[in-house]
Amino acid sequence: MPAIPAWPPASTPRLFVDLPLAEGAQVPLAGAQAHYLAHVMRLKPGAPVRLFDDRTGEWLAEVAYVGRRDMLLRLTARLHPREAVPDFWLLVAPIKKGRIDWVVEKACELGVARIVPVVTARTIVDRLNPGRLRAHMIEAAEQCGRTALPELGEAVKLDALLGGWPGTRALLFADEEGGVPLAQVARPGPAAVLIGPEGGFTDAERAAIRACEGAAGVSLGPRILRADTAAVAAAALWMAAAGDWRAPG
Repeated sequence: MPAIPAWPPASTPRLFVDLPLAEGAQVPLAGAQAHYLAHVMRLKPGAPVRLFDDRTGEWLAEVAYVGRRDMLLRLTARLHPREAVPDFWLLVAPIKKGRIDWVVEKACELGVARIVPVVTARTIVDRLNPGRLRAHMIEAAEQCGRTALPELGEAVKLDALLGGWPGTRALLFADEEGGVPLAQVARPGPAAVLIGPEGGFTDAERAAIRACEGAAGVSLGPRILRADTAAVAAAALWMAAAGDWRAPG
């Protein structure tokens, strides 16, 4: 007896749309998304497309209409609800274009709930492009099957961050002078990891962080890591120790 093919096929295109989805709704597409489906993927009416909205989950749609520069999709069924993610924040000093893009892309893949750029005394990059960073997160989510996107917070100065820090959220900061291995102090529940710039934190900043309620200096291992590597390594360590990478039970 021949096997019944899975539907939709694994090769079905998958896109993020920034509007709430519901069964039977019609979703108009234009610009780059319509061009991709119509002229790159060469989809015709009736072809399947996967959509997710960062609100209600992932949906199956079919192409209802293909125009020269636009397209209309019709939702037919919900495939998955929006995934649950641990309440984990990645606080990272802005670094050079390309490297910060890579950080937010990998943070999305790893399941980080919120990313906040933190300006420190030794931060070199003072401007970020939120639209570009969000585009990198969306692309990562589209390719990796994510149904939730990290929230991208506005850049904040370190002293302002610490001044408004909620004591109920653990603050683990990568201290280049050493600390307890992150995996040993990570606990389930609201948490954040703070990664400094390439030049590290100043002595005054380190003292201010340590004075913050719920803060603890942590080590990411025996090797010196670049800021972008440290950010991704810290997120992975926390997820494995206290997030949703842990074995059940």
